[in-house]
Amino acid sequence: MAHKDYVARGRNPKKAPEPEKRPLPWARIVITLALVFGFGYFLWSINDKAEDPANKKDNAQAKQVDPLPEVPKEEWEFIKTLPEYSVEVEVEEQAASDKRYLMQCGSFRKQSQAEELKARIAFQGFEAQVRPSEGSSGRWYRVIIGPYESKRLAEKQRHTLQRAKINGCKIWLWNL
Repeated sequence: MAHKDYVARGRNPKKAPEPEKRPLPWARIVITLALVFGFGYFLWSINDKAEDPANKKDNAQAKQVDPLPEVPKEEWEFIKTLPEYSVEVEVEEQAASDKRYLMQCGSFRKQSQAEELKARIAFQGFEAQVRPSEGSSGRWYRVIIGPYESKRLAEKQRHTLQRAKINGCKIWLWNL
């Protein structure tokens, strides 16, 4: 196979054809100049044709026959009379329920894990108890807080514990 050396070969003996010269696009030049002069004439023709805003105001005042009435002085009576009023609302007393609630925050196989959770809860200001319970799968150590007289108070404390990254607390009716 012959190896061709394109660089050593040199240039093509035939001259490359020269690019053909295009004539100037006279039509485009003429149209562009006409548009520029036309726009300039338009701007010159509207110059100083606008009405003076001061003259408009004088003309409007001359056309206006009746002057506007004066703005009345506002008096706010409710500022004076509102403190004299009082609203009476009847609120029904909620009957004290015999339901009591507890919150269980964990159940562990090892007592040491339950005591650790109890300590974390104590750092949040709540007193928890560790109660052992026997189940079908053996002995468990439950970490509980309570009793609570209302579920609302239990929910409030549960949200405080959640902000401290102690999750998984469940609220149940007290049945120990």
